[in-house]
Amino acid sequence: MSIRLLYSTKKYVAALLFFTAILFAYSTNSFSQPTPVLIFNPVITSGLSSPVDVVNAGDGSNRLFIVNQGGTVRILSGGALLPGNFLDIPDSISSGGERGLLSIAFHPNFGTNRYFFVFYTNSSGDLRLTRFQTQAGNPNAADENTGVVLLTIPHPSFSNHNGGKLNFGSDGNLYLGTGDGGSGGDPNNNAQNGNSLLGKMLRINVNNFTTPPYYTIPSDNPYVSDPNVRDEIFALGLRNPWRWSFDRLTHDVWIADVGQGAWEEINFRTLATSGGINYGWRCYEGNNGYNTAGCQPQSSYISPIFAYPHNITTGGFSVTGGCVYRGTEFPAMYGWYICSDYVSGNVWKIRSNGAGGWNVTQQSGLPGSISGFGEAENGDLYALSLSGSLYKVITSTILPVSIQYLTATGFAVYNDIRWKTNNEQNVSYYDVEYSTDGVIYTNAGRINAINTPPSNNYAFQHFITGHAKVYYRIKITEKSGQVSYSNIVVVDKTGSPHIKIYPTLIKDNRLNIISDKPVDQILIYSAEGKKVFQNSPGYTAGMMNISITLPALQSGLYIVKLNLKDEYYSEKVVISRK
Repeated sequence: MSIRLLYSTKKYVAALLFFTAILFAYSTNSFSQPTPVLIFNPVITSGLSSPVDVVNAGDGSNRLFIVNQGGTVRILSGGALLPGNFLDIPDSISSGGERGLLSIAFHPNFGTNRYFFVFYTNSSGDLRLTRFQTQAGNPNAADENTGVVLLTIPHPSFSNHNGGKLNFGSDGNLYLGTGDGGSGGDPNNNAQNGNSLLGKMLRINVNNFTTPPYYTIPSDNPYVSDPNVRDEIFALGLRNPWRWSFDRLTHDVWIADVGQGAWEEINFRTLATSGGINYGWRCYEGNNGYNTAGCQPQSSYISPIFAYPHNITTGGFSVTGGCVYRGTEFPAMYGWYICSDYVSGNVWKIRSNGAGGWNVTQQSGLPGSISGFGEAENGDLYALSLSGSLYKVITSTILPVSIQYLTATGFAVYNDIRWKTNNEQNVSYYDVEYSTDGVIYTNAGRINAINTPPSNNYAFQHFITGHAKVYYRIKITEKSGQVSYSNIVVVDKTGSPHIKIYPTLIKDNRLNIISDKPVDQILIYSAEGKKVFQNSPGYTAGMMNISITLPALQSGLYIVKLNLKDEYYSEKVVISRK
């Protein structure tokens, strides 16, 4: 809240009443508060290029600064992107994959000293922390001639696992999360090596503005008297803390650490207990042992408060850490930590249950490719999609409609589609969409919504012949214009052929197919429906065993489609570069 607001008696009283109500709810009944239903409301859909970080300057201007991975920073002010770039340093960085300009943080006294800090991979691939100032008299433009390098961390072997998030703590120090140096399994054991700054949480004092190296070590850093651990290190044992945050009210630390091959994890510590600890990688992944040779028992390390498995439905493959909502606009969201998975698009809301445990709720159907979260000065919460969108995270007092069940039954000349809704209100209509390949969907027909709570039943007959397998989903259009989709069901009138596509998690560009029917063509589509690969293996009598080398596709969800003469077979796979 801006200090200027306190001069308005009415605004001061309103704010006091709000926070009194929040405090009362938190102290008396917070743990029974219903889980909010989130909406990612688009704010910007063009003008950004692979955005990865969004922060405020804390200077009372209410501006948002959006970091583009390629080396630029844009300003959102008054709901619109300002023309030009706040910062433009593409020649100083290496970009692509997990490299690039990764984060920005503004000095607590930025309003008077004009200093801000950026974290990026330099042209050699090393991790670099650099300080800049804005131009005198122009707070919307950086003076790129003022750049001073504070820290360069060698990252010689691999291009991935750079970490990437800067945050100033309530103590005025700058905190930085670094990745373990890349590849898989931390082959150099950097995360457990106290002489390496990789795989760590670092804490430094950056108030030395005149003398190299332009930072000092806080006297209470936990390892300053340990000759086996670098003084900059605040905590050890992280794999790739791509996004992490402080709770702006309590200063608690929330770290989302990207997992290896099985688990993604969320770590929580109070600020007072967040230093001098070991989060356990590479000994442990999530709550499971990974490479425990030479390691202590699991109780010697800090275990995550929440870990989710590598699958599309109940988990994902690459966690993106978020923030605890402390804004005033949506009381139902207050106190909930919100994070997401980059690949699956699932979102989780986490909050203490008041008894030493945690309430965790998953929500699906929100935008995917979420690369970062950030807060405005007033506590509004935003999310970024690497595809170029900025969303404001909000909730509604009206719960969105949900489909309790969806069935599809095949008959001779038509398929019978039936579904039941819950909490149906303010819905315009339902579109029944079908696909013969599981990738491209076509509208089969529309039914207007009944909008009679609490539930309604619907039936639709789709007259179609000539296809043994047909996929169906329901597109829901609300009166607000918001669109969501049901799960997918399949009508298969002939029974599935004996086909196996493996692995479903691809890490080495190899895809294998076993089929007892001739495979005429192999097609691979991205999650957006773009064809990215095509291959015609040729006819072989008997069981077909096919092994193909894929091109260097980006990490993400893909659909493998097989053309089997007069029918199709589709399977979801995930390509992981982490």
